[in-house]
Parts: sequence; C-alpha cells; structure tokens
Amino acid sequence: MTVEDLRIGEIAQQAGVSTRALRYYEEQGLLHPRRTPSGQRIFPVSAVERVQLIQQLFDAGLSSPLLAVLLPAIDERHLAPALSARLLVEHERLEAEVSALQAASRRLAALIKLVEHPDDATCPGSLNEAVNEDPSTSQKTTPTTRRRLGRAP
Repeated sequence: MTVEDLRIGEIAQQAGVSTRALRYYEEQGLLHPRRTPSGQRIFPVSAVERVQLIQQLFDAGLSSPLLAVLLPAIDERHLAPALSARLLVEHERLEAEVSALQAASRRLAALIKLVEHPDDATCPGSLNEAVNEDPSTSQKTTPTTRRRLGRAP
C-alpha cells in the first residue's frame, strides 16, 4: 500500500457514500480495487472522483448494467452509436420526469395558495383547473417519479 492509496472507509468518507455502496459498485464491476495480501480493498485516490461520477449517474436514473457499459466508454472517451442512442432515451425520460415534477409543483403551489387565501377564489374542480392546465395535456407522473414523490405506483 502506498501513501496515495486509500482504504474502503477512507474512500467512503471522502466520496460521501457508505462502504456498503462501494462493495456493491465492486460487485457490479463499476469499481476495481486492488487487494492486500490479507484481502483488504485498496483504492487509488482517483477512486473518489470515480465514485462521485457513479453517484451522479445513479442520480440521473441510470442502472448498474448501463453504468458497467458506460464507464469504460467514458474512460475511452468514445461512445458507440448504440450507447449514445441509449443515453438520449435516458435523457428524454429524465426530462419527462422533470416536467412532471414541475407540473406537480405548480399544482401543489396552487393548492397552498387556495388554502392560505380561501376567500380569493372558489375551490376548483381539479388542481389542473387551478393552474389553468388542460387535464388531457398535463404530464402524468411516471412510476419512477411517483417513487421519488413517495407515492405508490
């Protein structure tokens, strides 16, 4: 072990994740620590940035299998057309979720306004009406968005 190497707890602390997460990343082929003769995981300092990248990609809703393909492509600085197309699909999904969350936020803000100032308006038939949204064109929440909102599918 060199001075620049870090143990699993040190990487976890610096990257802001649990040691359990690091073990999972290793199981999924996302991290490749060296092992000491006694079996301890040893990471280079650069693993902190790698773990943070993995976290950012997970936060974007990407799956472990996709990350296992994507990370080497990032390292090579080359995305094959199929992988690029997959990322475009994922980006569209994420944009749709953002749009759905923004619409939900507008409806909730309208409800709060109605509750705080009940004399200013009559109760609308729906929250879409309260924010002047056409119910047929309003974004529906996706299962992922419902989970993030803490609602059952």
